[in-house]
Amino acid sequence: MALSVDELVAVAPPQRASLGRKAKAYVALTKPRIIELLLITTVPTMFLAEGGVPNLWLVLGVVLGGAMSAGSANAFNCYIDRDIDRLMKRTAKRPLVTGELTDREALVFAFALGILSTVVLWLVANPLTAALSVGAILLYVVFYTIVLKRRTEQNIIWGGVAGCMPVLIGWAGVTNSLDWAPFVLFAIIFLWTPAHYWPLSVKYRDDYAKASVPMLSVTEGELSVSLQTVLYAWATVICSLLLVPVAGMGWLYTSVAALSGAWFLYEAHVLYYRTITGKGGKPMKVFHLSITYLTLVFVAVGIDPLIS
Repeated sequence: MALSVDELVAVAPPQRASLGRKAKAYVALTKPRIIELLLITTVPTMFLAEGGVPNLWLVLGVVLGGAMSAGSANAFNCYIDRDIDRLMKRTAKRPLVTGELTDREALVFAFALGILSTVVLWLVANPLTAALSVGAILLYVVFYTIVLKRRTEQNIIWGGVAGCMPVLIGWAGVTNSLDWAPFVLFAIIFLWTPAHYWPLSVKYRDDYAKASVPMLSVTEGELSVSLQTVLYAWATVICSLLLVPVAGMGWLYTSVAALSGAWFLYEAHVLYYRTITGKGGKPMKVFHLSITYLTLVFVAVGIDPLIS
C-alpha cells in the first residue's frame, strides 16, 4: 500500500540521519586531525619556496590534493589495521570497527581518494608533486603499516618518513624541483616524530601490548621512552637551527626556533627527570607541547620570508 504524505515525512529524517552518519564515517576514516598537522607543514613550506606569497589557487590546489592524499593513506591504514583496531580502546570507534562502513566501502574510498589526489596535484601543480604524493601514500601504507608497524619498535621512526613528505610536496608544487631547504624541513619532521609519538604511546601502552604492536613503550618501558624523547628533541631543535644558514632565514624564524626549541627541550628533560626519580612523568604534556612546537616553527617558516 502506498505511503501517505505524513508517513513519508515521518520516514525521511532517519534516512537523512543515516546518510549523515555515513558521511561522518568516511571523514573519520581519513583521520582529519592528522591531515590538519600535515597541512600545517605544507603551506608554510610553499611560502618559503616562493620567497613570499605563492599563487592562491596553487596553494588551494596543493592543499586539496595533499589532504586527499593523506586521507587516502589513512583510509588504507584503517582498512589494513581493522583487526588490531578491534582490540584497542583508542581505536574501538573507528568506522570499520563499529560497522558504519564495510571493508569494501573503505577500500574503494581509499583508492578513489588516492587517484583523485594524484590527478589534482598533476593538473594544479606538476607531475613531480603528484609523484611525491603517490610516494607518500606508498610509504605510509606499505613501508609503515604493512612492513614495519607490527614487526619492530623502530616502526614510528622509519614509518614517519611518510609524514615528512608534505614539505617536499609543498616545495615541488611551487618550484617544480627540490632543494636543500625542503630536505632540512623533512629532517626536522623526521626527528620530531619519535619525540612526538612515543610519549603518546605511553598512554596507550596496554592497548598496543594487547594488539601485539611492538611500540617502544611496550618493549622497553617508560624510562627508555623518556630518554629517547630527550635525544630526539635535541636532534630536532639542532636541525631546526640548521635551516637558518641553509635557507637564509631571518631574525623571526631564528628567534622562534630557538625559543620554542628551548621550551620543547625543557619539557622533554622534565619528563626524563620525573621518570628516573619516580615522581611520575607527564608524557601527554610533552605530546601536546610537541604539536605546539612544530606549529610555531612552521608558522615562522611561512612568515619569515614576508618580513625578511
